[in-house]
Amino acid sequence: MKSRLQERYEALKAEYEAGQKMLADLDAKRQNLTATMLRIEGAMQVLQDMIAQEGGSSGTDQKERPTAAS
Repeated sequence: MKSRLQERYEALKAEYEAGQKMLADLDAKRQNLTATMLRIEGAMQVLQDMIAQEGGSSGTDQKERPTAAS
């Protein structure tokens, strides 16, 4: 009986350790993905600003065009 308990304990311990490793791997992947998304967000913002500047320099920017109410 004791050897069966010991075997079950060892199996559960190995499963637990495998789960911890998987969790650590997923945490690392999440951190990498978060960093990548932040870089993409920054690049999108730069491009959006450049598009807005080009629009403003050609006189077609909505923000600088006077409205009928003003």
